[in-house]
Amino acid sequence: MSDLYWLSDAQMARLRPYFPKSHGVPRVDDRRVLSGIIFINRNGLRWRDAPREYGPHKTLYNRWKRWSDMGVFARIMTGLALEAPDNRTISIDATYLKAHRTASSLRSKKGGRGRLIGRTKGGMNTKLHAVTDAIGRPIRFFMTAGEVSDYTGARALVSSLPAAEWLLGDRGYDADWFREALANKGIVPCIPGRKSREKPVKYDKRRYRKRNRIEIMFGRLKDWRRVATRYDRSPTVFLSAIALAATVIFWL
Repeated sequence: MSDLYWLSDAQMARLRPYFPKSHGVPRVDDRRVLSGIIFINRNGLRWRDAPREYGPHKTLYNRWKRWSDMGVFARIMTGLALEAPDNRTISIDATYLKAHRTASSLRSKKGGRGRLIGRTKGGMNTKLHAVTDAIGRPIRFFMTAGEVSDYTGARALVSSLPAAEWLLGDRGYDADWFREALANKGIVPCIPGRKSREKPVKYDKRRYRKRNRIEIMFGRLKDWRRVATRYDRSPTVFLSAIALAATVIFWL
């Protein structure tokens, strides 16, 4: 197949420092396996439908599941993001990711709450909260059930925000506690006030226009079919799919 995806030597050189050490039997060709994992996630295929050029589909799946559980893909994205920071102005936002019935089935004893899937007006969803750098590249992710408010994501992310001058956010993040938390970190909020506020909040409207970069980032992530639609029951595995997509699109 001419449209198969293959990681380049330069990309592998950047990824390799984040790979876990191999114990005992040497791992199967990392480039081939990781390229296959990326191809599956980007195109939304079942693992059994992986092109034979990538090797046995069980090898791809086992590596994907094992490294996801170990947090390898999340560490890769975070590590690469730290190599070239541009955090003068950061943005925060959230988006819904539709859960397929194979992920949202609640028949198992574990239930659905631990899977971070919730019912919204649009059906069963997971909500992805994100922080991006000045040019719209993701640097932090946090995942909740679909019905969870943006405030919850903000509380989870605020402590790990990088040193920045400005933070852009929509009205959903207009809360006194959040503005105070940003001030304590030396970050100026560029967030319009809610209409219910008695006193209007001043913000830099010209700077606020750049918030569309985080919306563009979400759109590009959703070009990957296993991100736009959640098939994985495990939230850890699904977050790995998001981190892998972000790595390939924005950081390699």
